[in-house]
Amino acid sequence: MLTERQELILKTIIQDFTQTHEPVGSKTVMNQLPIKVSSATIRNEMAVLEEHGLIEKTHSSSGRVPSTEGYRYYLDNLVQPLQLPEEIYNQIGYQFDQPFNQVDEIVKEAAKILSDLTDYTAFAEGPEAKNVSITGFRIVPLAPRQVMAILVTSDGSVKNQLYTLPRHISGDEIEQAVRLINDQLVGKSLNEINKETFAELSSSKIVGKNAPEFLELLEAVIKDAASEQMYVDGQLNLLNNTESSDLNDIKSLYELINSSSLAGELIDLSDSADRYPVHVRLGTELQNDLLKDFSLVTAEYSVGRYGRGTIALLGPRNMPYSEMIGLMEYFRQELAQKLLDYYGRFK
Repeated sequence: MLTERQELILKTIIQDFTQTHEPVGSKTVMNQLPIKVSSATIRNEMAVLEEHGLIEKTHSSSGRVPSTEGYRYYLDNLVQPLQLPEEIYNQIGYQFDQPFNQVDEIVKEAAKILSDLTDYTAFAEGPEAKNVSITGFRIVPLAPRQVMAILVTSDGSVKNQLYTLPRHISGDEIEQAVRLINDQLVGKSLNEINKETFAELSSSKIVGKNAPEFLELLEAVIKDAASEQMYVDGQLNLLNNTESSDLNDIKSLYELINSSSLAGELIDLSDSADRYPVHVRLGTELQNDLLKDFSLVTAEYSVGRYGRGTIALLGPRNMPYSEMIGLMEYFRQELAQKLLDYYGRFK
């Protein structure tokens, strides 16, 4: 552990480097410290911080910059969320103040708002589909042999899937299958429906010999409805926040962010401690060399019995953490309230 004075010096170096992106010297620290300390004393304390591996010297200057370990110490022991300017709160309220017809629209807008506010890459994952049930299923003809399967759920979401029917399936069989599916599945929670459910439907004599074709289609639509939706906004901000000039690295980074499965793994909070509502992981902690110069700020939000979701920001390692943590703490509550208001329409 550091002394109180050493912690003040480390905090000052990090805050100054965040603003200027330039190495910080002892005179700069002396002018910004809230206590009176000589320049020689500060140099001695900076030497101690350097021995601990919390700051490091650059080749181009006598000043010091925070190391990864320094940032980690700061985030674990010193950082404090800042209250945001009033115009930020107003902008969040303004962008959320619009009619939304589906949960996905709200979650997608959340990613856009975060990206707009920060100029970072933002992620938003919708709440898992707890207590969401099927309210209707239809098959709509679009062209000869081509249909659209439409699934409506109790939270107002509408999922659809295009499907080309085999030639041997008749219109009567389609209507028969839709009736059975509605009779058997309407009112059931998405989480209740599993492989056994489809096996029972498939063996039903009411559906007929072509049941597998319809049930395969229905299973795909339900799987889509039950999955958490991940939205990413501000991907091009990566170009402004990466230190790499290698086009292959930038391309790989862009592909990583746009892969929903990889993005989901990136913002997974299952291994995080519950000490803080907002978590920060430095690039070296993200287990992907492409992200070594970045930091990921992640927060979970709760929509009560409707489940939990996640929001995240990917930005440079020297981002202003106090502001970003303050933003995420506020935003997760606003997003949760917006979703609760939306769900309240379906009670």
